[in-house]
Amino acid sequence: MLYMVQMAVKKPHDIDSDIWTDIITREREYGQTYMKNGQFPHIWRVVGKFANVSIFDVESNDVLHQILAGFPLFPYMDIQVTALAEHPSALKK
Repeated sequence: MLYMVQMAVKKPHDIDSDIWTDIITREREYGQTYMKNGQFPHIWRVVGKFANVSIFDVESNDVLHQILAGFPLFPYMDIQVTALAEHPSALKK
């Protein structure tokens, strides 16, 4: 199943900079694990924001939730998920 996931990060004002740097490092490593295995094939930065639009290709809602909840930035994110389906007007590959 394909999902469009919009993630916006809300950095706490009072978080220690070393702790924040560690979270960001772990976030990148965690995300790249799913990029490499094909479950997180696309990510785009939203210009001017600490946010992204991503595509996930996973087996179910539950699998997607498990992946998203595992992101180190999860407690600081506002996440919107949209399930996707093929469009009948799309060019076939």
